[in-house]
Amino acid sequence: MSSCSENSPLDVTVYETSESGNKLTQIDEFSESDDSSTIKLDPETTFQTITGFGGSFTEASAYLLNQLSQKNRDVILNAYFSDEGARYSLTRTHMNSCDFSLSNYSYSPVADDVNLAHFSIQEDKDDLIPMILDAMSISKEGFRIIASPWTASPWMKDNNHWVGGKLLPKYYDTWALFFSKYADAYKKEGIDIWGFTVENEPHGNGNNWESMHYTPDEMTQFVQHHLGPKLEADGKGDVMILGYDQNREGLKEWVDSMYKDEASSKYFDGTAIHWYESTYHYFPEELQYAHQKAPNKYLIQTEACVDDEVPVWKNDPWYWKKEATDWGYIWREEENKYLHPKYAPANRYARDIIGCLNNWVDGWVDWNMVLDTQGGPNWFKNWCIAPVIVDPKNDEVYFTPLYYIMAHFSKYIRPGAEVIGVEKTDDELMVTAAKNPDNSISVVVFNEGKTPKSFKLQHEKVSKHITISPQAIQTIVLNSPKTH
Repeated sequence: MSSCSENSPLDVTVYETSESGNKLTQIDEFSESDDSSTIKLDPETTFQTITGFGGSFTEASAYLLNQLSQKNRDVILNAYFSDEGARYSLTRTHMNSCDFSLSNYSYSPVADDVNLAHFSIQEDKDDLIPMILDAMSISKEGFRIIASPWTASPWMKDNNHWVGGKLLPKYYDTWALFFSKYADAYKKEGIDIWGFTVENEPHGNGNNWESMHYTPDEMTQFVQHHLGPKLEADGKGDVMILGYDQNREGLKEWVDSMYKDEASSKYFDGTAIHWYESTYHYFPEELQYAHQKAPNKYLIQTEACVDDEVPVWKNDPWYWKKEATDWGYIWREEENKYLHPKYAPANRYARDIIGCLNNWVDGWVDWNMVLDTQGGPNWFKNWCIAPVIVDPKNDEVYFTPLYYIMAHFSKYIRPGAEVIGVEKTDDELMVTAAKNPDNSISVVVFNEGKTPKSFKLQHEKVSKHITISPQAIQTIVLNSPKTH
């Protein structure tokens, strides 16, 4: 406990990213205002423990890195993983191909190979594995990796196709073995897999790219009687299993099945979620329900991106304007189109991450780390935006505002941090805060409005007047307490 007088200023460092051009810029000068609101920290009230923040290793991103100069490849990986960069601590990758692969492929291509004698991750050795290993060599504290399949090999499915269909029950044990062999194969390359999601988007994706369907009870049965016991029998009981892995709107029926009783819950370590159900609503009631159903399990956002958009190149203001549209803007059924208005990508990222942290989510993982100016490569031409966009032909790199917004969380809220209580008097500001293992406190404030805001940040008996720009996100780091 520090012995500071009531009039001592709060010892903070403030970083801001804004529509006006700040990019994790340190801000030191603030003007006091008569109409300042108050943000009061309550470190004694604690919520979830943070697992991490980060992005995903995809074949598309890894392939693009290999098309760049060594200098720019290093710039990007350092920006994501070094102490000077965003310090990503939680990541994801795909098992077998996904839409952000160059083609369809499987580690088990030989039909009826029930014992997976021909299993091989050779496809990953040119691009994906080197990217992960290089990131590992840069990251001082390391990062966790979640691996997700989009589909089993077509021969294991009832439609014998990459897209859609279900896993045939006669191959449940083979598919469970697949996860175990994958973990072994990656470990042999020097990469530890921290966790699995059972299936990326088990509802499917409109029969577009690699997918495989489960009902909630089918997934629960597969984990309870096949995947969980297999990993346990193979000495991999410490590898996390996360269920669901799709949009938050459908959470209730999935957690009701996964956590129905002790037997069904045993092998599930948590729940994975995505954000594509809405461009503005982060579904707090569903997140709260999932937490209450399994308060000691993980609740991790495993995928998010600005989808259905070709990247806007070297034009920061676009990312702060409500011009982006997503899949639901056109394709959603009429009664649900209201969930998909035009939106500002920067605002969506900031709002969603804070909303998640304030509703028990303990990890937040972005999708592709790197895409090209088309929004690929993607074999299905499912173009999307990543925080870092590259032009391989001209060896150019563009760090969009989304990169800096991700870093506001990943760099300053570390694994093991505890989300703490916050009281605020301005409803137009979004605020979250976490106490790190080193006792520093990071407060993230988001002002989506078009006018600057002033507030007094209070902690114990000390305070600091701070001003935040219009359309801006700030991370305020309260330095470790000192006795003075």
